[in-house]
Amino acid sequence: MQIRKLTSVKAIVPVIGSLLWLSGPVQAEDSPSITVKRLTMESANTVALATVVACRKEGVQVTATVVDKNGIVQAVMRDTLAPTVSIDISRMKAYTAVNFSADTSALSSRADTTIGRIDGLVMSAGGAVINVGGTIYGAVGVSGAPSGETDEKCAKAGVAAIAEDLEMAD
Repeated sequence: MQIRKLTSVKAIVPVIGSLLWLSGPVQAEDSPSITVKRLTMESANTVALATVVACRKEGVQVTATVVDKNGIVQAVMRDTLAPTVSIDISRMKAYTAVNFSADTSALSSRADTTIGRIDGLVMSAGGAVINVGGTIYGAVGVSGAPSGETDEKCAKAGVAAIAEDLEMAD
């Protein structure tokens, strides 16, 4: 098979034009970078503390872990008598929630699937996405209460503690 050399600009322009057409429309406002909103250390600590305080009001001691959009831990608050194992479980719930962009209670049907068996994921109630105004900032995971529903109720209280500040900042 012989390959012809394109020797004129007139021969190259249609080829380039068809390649650009295949890649879709190019818009002037497209940027080569994005802006990512993240919680400050203070905001992450506020979520964690508000979560633990909400569970204390329920009569239980828990651990609350706040992760950023990438699932990296930003804050951990373990109440005095919360079980040690709650540290890892709360982190995994937060990690799972942010990676699936959903509260972990909504993922329970996937727990007994191939995805649900991946190390580091916990698909039981207690992880809540920090989603304010359509922006996901991270998630908070809670462990230590007698039920995942209580864990999640406390997590949502933690999110509520900063929701208004995040809405005002936008």
